[in-house]
Amino acid sequence: MTATTHIPSRVGVFGSFWRDANAVQKAAALIGVTLVLMAVLAQAIAPYDPLQQSLISRLRPPQGFERHKPGFLLGTDELGRDVLSRSLFGLQLTLGLALAGACLGLLIGGTLGLLAGLRRGWAEDVTMAAVDLQIAVPFTLLALLILALFGTSLTVMVCVLGIAGWEQYARIVRAEVRKITELPFIEAARASGGGQRYVALTHVLPNIVSPLVVQFTLSFSNIVILESTLSFLGLGVQPPTATLGTMVGYGRDYMPTAPWLVIAPAALIVLITFSVQILGDWLRDRADVRLRVR
Repeated sequence: MTATTHIPSRVGVFGSFWRDANAVQKAAALIGVTLVLMAVLAQAIAPYDPLQQSLISRLRPPQGFERHKPGFLLGTDELGRDVLSRSLFGLQLTLGLALAGACLGLLIGGTLGLLAGLRRGWAEDVTMAAVDLQIAVPFTLLALLILALFGTSLTVMVCVLGIAGWEQYARIVRAEVRKITELPFIEAARASGGGQRYVALTHVLPNIVSPLVVQFTLSFSNIVILESTLSFLGLGVQPPTATLGTMVGYGRDYMPTAPWLVIAPAALIVLITFSVQILGDWLRDRADVRLRVR
């Protein structure tokens, strides 16, 4: 009889993840998947053009309320635009900006923290000096300065969101790398002829995935809030393009008479941050190699 090695399929791995998750984690996963699908399919499922205006239909309440207009499920805004369609396109842009910003921050901070932890010396001194400078300056003021100087294009917004929180990645990666490189198995890898790149990719990076996952989820949520704050102040993506933050910002003046203008985008922001935080803790537990070997 020939022994065979069973290699778990991706479906089996996903099934294991799902079975091990509790009710809150499953709910967060379903919410996250739903939000991503809504954003990806916004062009297909949005009932109207998000920029289409109709002043005779302005400030109509959602379906089921008096004076509602048939076909506008979540009502219309101050220019008669469909709130549901604008929420879908705003969700798409907000998630895209947050993902791009979080990835850029991870790339910058993770690279600098890895270099500082491995090379030590002047590389570490320069990196930590930049980290201290970033922490000392309130980032909102820095963001306002950058946007005032370079405008509010999507490229500038991604860069602003990307440098938000890179110092946290750098500090975490540097501390983890310094701790890991002092362990015996790293010394053994170096003694066996492993170069710096081999040690970093094979032994260091797999052991810092867990804190990076947690920091990425925190950063993603913070970037969603930051983008919404800047858009709320009128310094984010400019109209008529919709993000969740701009919708909340422009709807605040109508809250006493038309609260639905704020409820829909604000609810999406809350759902994004909730699902990302819960999924981050879940993935942290699954990705931590130190937990898997116990």
